[in-house]
Amino acid sequence: MENREVVCDDGVARCPWGVSPAEYRQYHDEEWGRPVGEENRIYEKLCLEGFQSGLSWLTILRKREGFRKAFASFDPAVVATFDDGDVESLLRDPSIVRHRGKIEATIANARGVIELRSGPTSLAGLVWAHEVPVRKAPLSTSDLVGSTPGSKALSKQLRQYGFRFVGPTTVYAAMQSLGVVNDHLQGCHFRAVALAERARFSPPT
Repeated sequence: MENREVVCDDGVARCPWGVSPAEYRQYHDEEWGRPVGEENRIYEKLCLEGFQSGLSWLTILRKREGFRKAFASFDPAVVATFDDGDVESLLRDPSIVRHRGKIEATIANARGVIELRSGPTSLAGLVWAHEVPVRKAPLSTSDLVGSTPGSKALSKQLRQYGFRFVGPTTVYAAMQSLGVVNDHLQGCHFRAVALAERARFSPPT
């Protein structure tokens, strides 16, 4: 069944979406589901998932370096200072997705990260507070969900700090990628890889 793991040309079993093209395979093998604690990377992923809304994730992966250049390597302290002139400049930049609302959301999200720093937690701590404990592994992509009570709660908290384009589905996609939940299929080789990395990882608070 195509919604189960696929044994690829290199003999390694992968989630079906991670077989091809090459960008998907690399992202699946090296990044998706691996635990991330660095604030800048978490901020980046939330923003990129927002840019992906209505588009293919492949489009985002292929423009990722353009996004990083345009948004100062997703340094919240820098992006938080962007003004209307920067927005207009970014709207002329073909290396990113030129969507005013999503560009403005990236700036608003940076300011949210800064606001979080002044409180009792950080963006990283807030996200990891919603970690999904180890549970029964999904057998097929049919077992996966688009959002969870945890992603809905995190979405609500992020919006309270001014974050935009962080609906429950967008947030859950980020949680999957950041290793907050491990949604590699049971038969995928990289499920065990992600679990081993999580065992060595200390979640931020």
